[in-house]
Amino acid sequence: MLEELESRGLVHDTTDRELLARRLNDSPIGVYHGIDPTASSLHLGNLIGVLVLRRFQEAGHRPIALVGGATGMVGDPSGRSDERNLLDDDTLAANLSGIRVQLERLLDFDGDAELVNNYDWTRDLTLIEFLRDTGKHATVNQMAAKHSVRSRMESESGISYTEFTYMLLQAYDFWWLHSHHQCELQIGGSDQWGNITAGVDLIRRRSGVQAHGLTWPLLTRSDGAKFGKTAEGAVWLDPNRTSPYRFHQYFVQVPDEDVERSLLQFTMLPVGDIAEVVEAHQGDPGRRDAQRTLANEVTSLVHGPGAAAAAAEAARILFGSPVDDMDEAALETVAEEVPTSDISLAGGGGFDAGSNSFDLVEMLAKTGLATSKGDARRGLSEGSVYVNNVRVSGEDPTVAVDRLLHGRYLLLRRGKRRHHLLRVRGNESPG
Repeated sequence: MLEELESRGLVHDTTDRELLARRLNDSPIGVYHGIDPTASSLHLGNLIGVLVLRRFQEAGHRPIALVGGATGMVGDPSGRSDERNLLDDDTLAANLSGIRVQLERLLDFDGDAELVNNYDWTRDLTLIEFLRDTGKHATVNQMAAKHSVRSRMESESGISYTEFTYMLLQAYDFWWLHSHHQCELQIGGSDQWGNITAGVDLIRRRSGVQAHGLTWPLLTRSDGAKFGKTAEGAVWLDPNRTSPYRFHQYFVQVPDEDVERSLLQFTMLPVGDIAEVVEAHQGDPGRRDAQRTLANEVTSLVHGPGAAAAAAEAARILFGSPVDDMDEAALETVAEEVPTSDISLAGGGGFDAGSNSFDLVEMLAKTGLATSKGDARRGLSEGSVYVNNVRVSGEDPTVAVDRLLHGRYLLLRRGKRRHHLLRVRGNESPG
């Protein structure tokens, strides 16, 4: 298992490597990864950890996904230069609900995966009990020496006592899961190393047994940018925050320098298959076949194969490919990404019942693809107007009803990137 993770670049630090390797090879092991519910959705930064849990599950181990209802109220100082906003009960409950749905798509909870919330075992924990059984096993010197704490202590804003205690709370989680769920390994990003080793130490001191820790490198792009960030913000797993199309496009646009590592870490494809994809890609990088494989695989994992296929087809539509054979799911995906109007054959919208056709000039003006009918005619004369990705010319052309896709869609385009999708009511195909 360690060799598999190392071959994917997913090992940064471990506790005693040989001891961990022997334990993993001996029998199934309980493995936990924690996620603070600071939002109602996971983002790409979380996806690496959830997929590492999935890799452990597929190798026969028992994954434990911990959603930090308690620690989310405190805030983890790791990787942060300022204090987190503390979350109230209602916000936490909504965030936990959203995250649970996403985890259930990625891990098999009908099998032996477990989903736990640390609020369940900390809400009745008294301060005296915590100080007596946990606090006495950690020195302030050790805690202050951890990079995540030291860097904040040396910063202008400092660190609150609330966030300072986070390390002990996470250590307590590991001890509790070890005692009640037979969990022996905690995993996380490299910025969690101090918190993880605090838990390993607590288990050794309090229970007298060996536990283990493993981290992976924090993922950044070759240009130094944080992976999973765009100009608009984070790339979310919630389709209402980042649409499957935009999610898919994020991976299509991954630079060549990052595509192999992304395939290794964000997909479940075997390492040997990835090597073949990358080798073929290097023969003709312009085709971006490796990026398309990456985008299809990750979008299928997160949103399902149907959404991945629709996103890929929608991209073909929006980049000018013929649309006559596109399915309805792809067109509905397009509708989420471009301006869309519903019009009726009953009247208006440029439809003429006598000729059973639409007045294209009027539609261009009404959809905003032209500022006026005169501007629409200029666009037609310049050859910059397309219907269903087919160029249209003529001063006053019409579009027959039989040009509608699936009996109800008409895609208008002005130039290369200005689109408007019309959904026509009153002419739907049967069924």
